[in-house]
Amino acid sequence: MYDPTIFENIKVALENRVYDLDTLERKILITNRTDQMDFAILSRRFGIEFILLDNVDLRAEIVLGTSLRDLAGEILEMKGEEPGCSLTLRFVSTVPSNAVPYREIGQVLHTIWEQEIDITQTVSSVLGEEPAEFTYTIEAAFHTRINEEHMQEIGNFLVHVLRTMEALGRIIEAIQE
Repeated sequence: MYDPTIFENIKVALENRVYDLDTLERKILITNRTDQMDFAILSRRFGIEFILLDNVDLRAEIVLGTSLRDLAGEILEMKGEEPGCSLTLRFVSTVPSNAVPYREIGQVLHTIWEQEIDITQTVSSVLGEEPAEFTYTIEAAFHTRINEEHMQEIGNFLVHVLRTMEALGRIIEAIQE
């Protein structure tokens, strides 16, 4: 009999909770989802993207990933391996200038998530586009690899994601004014 992997179990639980925020609680609107298998490196990636209903200018994406090493370690029950999944949050918005308060945003993220994340902030634009509009991307990669022991934390995790979106939304709104 087929035994679902850690990745599959977490993906289903996470996806269900996010869909509940959309369909039952009506706090968010899901705008995209991806479920990919990379045959070149035998990895899996699941992403679900959404916006807050009261702030359509900021998109969030939760990205769950796993590698060949994790999948093989789990399926083959290899000794010494601790299979799990990577977890990344991505927030994307457009801003009118490349003057973004990076430090303030970093402090907000570290306040909400403590020191559990590595933050990358990127501002980009299309050359020659007038007027210049900048895409601002914040990526927060978690240090801790997750497994089924973290399933009970998904609800609390999503509360923190929504808090992060609200805080970032306020900062980005101030930039846009």
